[in-house]
Amino acid sequence: MDRQAVEDQKDLAVGIPDQPGKEAEQVLDRATTKASSAGVECSRMHMIASAPWEAILKAAKKSKCDAIVMASHGRSGLSAMLLGSETQKVLTHSKLPVLVVR
Repeated sequence: MDRQAVEDQKDLAVGIPDQPGKEAEQVLDRATTKASSAGVECSRMHMIASAPWEAILKAAKKSKCDAIVMASHGRSGLSAMLLGSETQKVLTHSKLPVLVVR
């Protein structure tokens, strides 16, 4: 199996009902409505990956983004270390600039 086929296979959600896709659409519907009412242009995309940070980076690459903007939950100390941080993983692996908003 070639490398691309392996990557494509990793992204398949085998045996998982479509609920995550429906939930993503609902979240995106609300965000699009808020952006529109504020006069902000936006485009929509959702992806499924083995980890959220991977999906964020894939979406940014696919959309040819110039930068990534993410929120920080503001955790500090031991709880931040134990819980891990998707934002930290994006910061570590991204080749794009990442703006973290607290």
